[in-house]
Amino acid sequence: MDYRHLGRSGMLVSALSYGNWITHGSQIEEDAAVACVKVSLDSGITTFDTADAYAIGAAESVLGRALKGERRDSIEIFTKVYWPTGPNPNNRGLSRKHIIESLHASLERLQTDHVDLLQAHRYDYATPLEETLRAFDDLVRQGKVHYVGVSEWSAEQIDDALRMADEMGFDRIISNQPQYSLIWRVIEAEVVPICVKEGVGQIVWSPLAQGVLTGKYLPGGQVPGGSRATGPEGEEMSWLLRDAVLEPVQAYAALCAEAGYAPAAVALAWVLQNENVSSAIIGASRPKQIAANVKALDIVLEPDFVAAIEAALEPTTLFDPNFTLSPATRP
Repeated sequence: MDYRHLGRSGMLVSALSYGNWITHGSQIEEDAAVACVKVSLDSGITTFDTADAYAIGAAESVLGRALKGERRDSIEIFTKVYWPTGPNPNNRGLSRKHIIESLHASLERLQTDHVDLLQAHRYDYATPLEETLRAFDDLVRQGKVHYVGVSEWSAEQIDDALRMADEMGFDRIISNQPQYSLIWRVIEAEVVPICVKEGVGQIVWSPLAQGVLTGKYLPGGQVPGGSRATGPEGEEMSWLLRDAVLEPVQAYAALCAEAGYAPAAVALAWVLQNENVSSAIIGASRPKQIAANVKALDIVLEPDFVAAIEAALEPTTLFDPNFTLSPATRP
């Protein structure tokens, strides 16, 4: 396993982190979830990403039980706050009230007295940024949170948070968690440059484009049985299951096969070659998927090969300015 600094902080995280967005507490049984966590640990993964809203808290509870007995100083636990966790109007957003109450509930579910990273799951336009950053800073001072970060914030929002933290003497955010893959490269234009300049690392989600970059989804064909697309989130994947995406992915998969690589491993290796990426989140419903993904760390991508796969995927049309993701597709 490769270990990298999270942004400009002193904390090291595993290059591959294990996330439980749609698996723990919903898609797979708990014994399978625990098995995936154990294989992750055996593979050298020390970083685990979850959120209070995943399965309405159940994902945190499963992860807490799966990690029970592990030395706390040998792992990094990340969680998030923003999305609704209950019916009350204050059970959402980035108000001081919700941040503090949500974090305390997360600590109880995770069976720990602190998290290594607390992330703002989205930007809250209804709450003053100063209120959010001050609440985060207070939790850092109390020792309940070691570092703070954000998820899917724009370059302007990240810049505003960094500037305000400096002005107010708050702890700065050290990470952003965006979607990033060979066919979703939106952060490269504005987010990555400001983050490189300011020492903010990326913890990227969906580096395999929800499994599409494995090549298992064929143009014009039925989705494979037991795949993510057959589950409750299948409708949310429709934007990825268009022939305009799947046809270039098959060309990409053919290039990977010719080079002797699995498409999924190449997709992960490509993401990790970006020096601003501190960690790439992988999910799994079966332990063998984790073992296969870890092989990405052994791949050295030659420039000519990188140029070829990027050219193959260029026609995916995901950069159409009129194309947007629905909130449901975002973890």
